[in-house]
Amino acid sequence: MVFAHGYGCDQNMWRYVAPVFEAQFRTVLFDQVGAGGSDRAAYDPAKYASLSGYADDLIEIAEELGLRDAVFVGHSVSAMIGALASIRKPALFGCLILVAPSPRYVDDGDYVGGFSAPQVDELLDFLGKNHMGWASAMAPAIMGNPDRPELGDELTDSFCRMDPRIARDFARVTFTSDNRTDLPNVRVPTLVLQCSDDVIAPTPVGEYVHRHVKDSTLVHLRATGHCPNLSAPSEVIAAIRDFV
Repeated sequence: MVFAHGYGCDQNMWRYVAPVFEAQFRTVLFDQVGAGGSDRAAYDPAKYASLSGYADDLIEIAEELGLRDAVFVGHSVSAMIGALASIRKPALFGCLILVAPSPRYVDDGDYVGGFSAPQVDELLDFLGKNHMGWASAMAPAIMGNPDRPELGDELTDSFCRMDPRIARDFARVTFTSDNRTDLPNVRVPTLVLQCSDDVIAPTPVGEYVHRHVKDSTLVHLRATGHCPNLSAPSEVIAAIRDFV
């Protein structure tokens, strides 16, 4: 079972979920390049100018470990990274679990992504000019759960630990990607976990993913915010167990 973290996070974000599955699965956790304990020198702006570069890394990890028919659990942007990797190398993953996924964050006609194009431009401009200020402003909103400020504080700290240049580049890739046409090419059973009151991936986004991934199951979580692996791990664990 492979766990992949979202933007601005690291593998520690799975600390309440992954250990529960260690008795049943071999668990694999890693840090995306530029996050956590990864080698910052490995960052190549050209390679990581799209999610394709991150999908290549995931494939490389899986092949190096000899994985076949693994369970992939991806949060936020890593949900689409896992989907891309699965499309390219179908034998690697037997199923996908997509936690708060979004194939496109920008509204487009009838498609509701959660952000207008000017909002994304403003967000990226703010991040480019003031990384720390952006983290302090955005992390609590992304986390949600204002009654539990320690969760927002943890995400803020995680955002602040990122290399500012990589944080800016990865944010641009994340918020400007459009993977909607990739969804019908996913050929493995897929679980979509949709959070409540998620400002990053609102309910219509999860429903869109479910409609366009043929063999998918949609579960609406009671958990609020964008990071249920931290705010409601028991609910995430129960949904994964039911699926696998």
